[in-house]
Amino acid sequence: MNFKPLHDRILVKRIEQEQKTAGGILIPDSAQEKPIQGEIVAVGGGLALENGQIKPLAVAVGNKILFGKYSGTEIKLDGVEYLIMKESDVYGIIG
Repeated sequence: MNFKPLHDRILVKRIEQEQKTAGGILIPDSAQEKPIQGEIVAVGGGLALENGQIKPLAVAVGNKILFGKYSGTEIKLDGVEYLIMKESDVYGIIG
């Protein structure tokens, strides 16, 4: 994959969640909510400020993040699903 997000955007691959309940019941795909955790696979160059300076991003490739349920735009690259979102859509870095 050869993709570089622009400015303050990031490319995220969702982290799949457990498909069983604690009691061992399998949850069908149609009943599961989309994961709100992901791993950053590419980042843009930073946010362009009004004075022309570039503010670097606080996240980096490899960070595991928590983001909003409806954040980002879903895309498919090389058959793999990703999300493109702004850094401001990230709630925090996990671990």
